[in-house]
Amino acid sequence: MALSLQEQLLKAGLADKQKAQKVNAEKRKQTKAQKKHKVDVVNEDKVAAEQARQAKIAKDKELNEQRKLEADKKAIAAQIKQLIEVNRQPKNNGDVACNFTDGSKIKTLYVDKLTHKRVTQGKLAIVKLGDSYEIVPTPVADKIAQRNDELVLHRADKQAEAEQVDKSEEDDWYAEYEIPDDLMW
Repeated sequence: MALSLQEQLLKAGLADKQKAQKVNAEKRKQTKAQKKHKVDVVNEDKVAAEQARQAKIAKDKELNEQRKLEADKKAIAAQIKQLIEVNRQPKNNGDVACNFTDGSKIKTLYVDKLTHKRVTQGKLAIVKLGDSYEIVPTPVADKIAQRNDELVLHRADKQAEAEQVDKSEEDDWYAEYEIPDDLMW
């Protein structure tokens, strides 16, 4: 018949008889106390194992959230790339320069006259795809802006609105001053 772990350790000399008797006495005391008082004796090993399991579950949850966020970012990037590639307009490499800003740098894209006219009217917008720049219709640029606003570099209708707001602010600076009624010309 197989020996218990305790007997095997004693036989191998890894544990002594006193420690074995002490452990057995402790176990007997716990079982007696549990039976006599019907009180649950807290087992530290079980508590530690449960805490470790809870910590692992929390860590796994956090990792899954991070993976999901990364997958969502990749999906959005793929959607943007597909929108641009499907809807991009030919640049026709014309002789008209279309200037726009990418961050703090001024970039130039050479297009034909018709494309330049449509860009300035706000019917087309310039977006960034990787290291290159593409021209797409404004509704497509709106969809791209919903996903990542930084990729839409030039939209004439947005710039016109910003200029109108600036002009109205410039015109209203004197509105606070009263005009005297007794001026004689």
